[in-house]
Amino acid sequence: MRCVVQKVKRSSVKVDGKLISEIGKGLNVLVGFTSGDDESKIDYMINKIVNLRVFEDENDVMNKSVLDVNGEILLISQFTLYGDASKGNRPSYINALKSEEAEPLYDLMLKKINDKIKTYPGVFGADMEVEIINDGPATILIEK
Repeated sequence: MRCVVQKVKRSSVKVDGKLISEIGKGLNVLVGFTSGDDESKIDYMINKIVNLRVFEDENDVMNKSVLDVNGEILLISQFTLYGDASKGNRPSYINALKSEEAEPLYDLMLKKINDKIKTYPGVFGADMEVEIINDGPATILIEK
């Protein structure tokens, strides 16, 4: 499982021009699944994401989590995180989990993370327009 976690001032997702979800201060999380991903990896990722200290404290040091700042999360599925461009110029997505296996994992992750902090979804498998207004910017890659 790979997650790209971005600290944002705001973020939103649209499908076919319609606003699906939007957040203010918080984290935009892009998640991709691969073979062997399971509930234990989801639990690990959620714990890392909600406790990741990328928000500034009163001394302007990145020392607070999204929980500490009462932020929100926008969780977007993105199979292209497993794109492999090591050979040629057209990425191979062979390592990305097939949608019929990845969607239940995405749904489980969304449910479990939403139990900890308000989390909004994208639309699994849709062609999404994601607007990300980075804060910092601060972008962290987490892989398990």
